[in-house]
Amino acid sequence: MSTAASRRSGSDVVLAREVLPHRPPFLFVDEVIDVVPLERARGRWHLTGDEPFFAGHFPGRPTLPGVLMVEAMAQLGGVALLSSPDHRALLPLFGGIDRARFRRVVRPGDTLDMEVVLDHIGSSMGKATGRAWVDGSLACEARMLFVIAPSEPVASPGPEVPARPTDGPPLSDLPMQWLAARAELGLYDTSNPSAG
Repeated sequence: MSTAASRRSGSDVVLAREVLPHRPPFLFVDEVIDVVPLERARGRWHLTGDEPFFAGHFPGRPTLPGVLMVEAMAQLGGVALLSSPDHRALLPLFGGIDRARFRRVVRPGDTLDMEVVLDHIGSSMGKATGRAWVDGSLACEARMLFVIAPSEPVASPGPEVPARPTDGPPLSDLPMQWLAARAELGLYDTSNPSAG
């Protein structure tokens, strides 16, 4: 899939806002540098210090929460997945985080350089590996499991967000998709449902 035609980089790259359902203040990918749909993506999160979480984490010593580094990498993985036209109407949801390690403090003014590789994509789940650096120094790494659900707009009391096209079953079918994803990974024995 890594043909020159499928690879996008530089000014031709798909912007995160075009493919991700996330919106500020919960969009943590400011810049997509390179994306190979269904394979990998590289991007950046520029931390200005104006982000609201810095005020409380921690007063007098603002530090990027590690869980938000993992979320940023997951969003970048979403760019790699959703940049494929065949996957555009899907919604990747966190299914798990393994081997997360936080190697250095990330502060206001830092730029988090990220790379995510999609290790496996199934019909209802996938696995990815992400790494993030600041000034070339590893800040975070994690393996991520995601469940693939159909995108279904939900009414919200907040400002209107442009809906993405939807296909497939409703989100109410997500528990069955979760079990199918666990079975695909060998984590759920379909012959013995009480064991999973």
